[in-house]
Amino acid sequence: MGVLEAILPDERRRIDAIIVHCTATPPGMKVTVDDIDRWHKVRGWKGIGYHYVVDLDGTVYRGRLDDCVGAHCRGHNAHSIGVCYVGGLDAQGHPADTRTPEQKEALHKLLTVLKIRYPDAKVYSHRRFANKACPCFDAEKEYAEP
Repeated sequence: MGVLEAILPDERRRIDAIIVHCTATPPGMKVTVDDIDRWHKVRGWKGIGYHYVVDLDGTVYRGRLDDCVGAHCRGHNAHSIGVCYVGGLDAQGHPADTRTPEQKEALHKLLTVLKIRYPDAKVYSHRRFANKACPCFDAEKEYAEP
């Protein structure tokens, strides 16, 4: 994403929510955008439901384009951007904040750019809208003002 593209508003969809998710995978498990795309297709979706995925090393990958409705949060896809980090479970399979320092930094930068691009949007944890622990930390509190 270029610098100007990142800060110019996208008028094709009115975005008022940025919803943070996790892949619900154990620490260190390598998960690619292609893996998530495959998982979501198995569920009957067109493909990856998230707009951005943050890898263990902090690399941010594009999922769906911002102007495409996501498939990440039932009832909120039409007006939100979905951001997912790889991880979210401890070694025993319990919900845990497993973000690496690189992921924390990348999430902060990404959410800052998205808040500039979509100034009316607020950051939410997926768990606010679903009976899940996802993203296994309080994204609303941590990123209230990224």
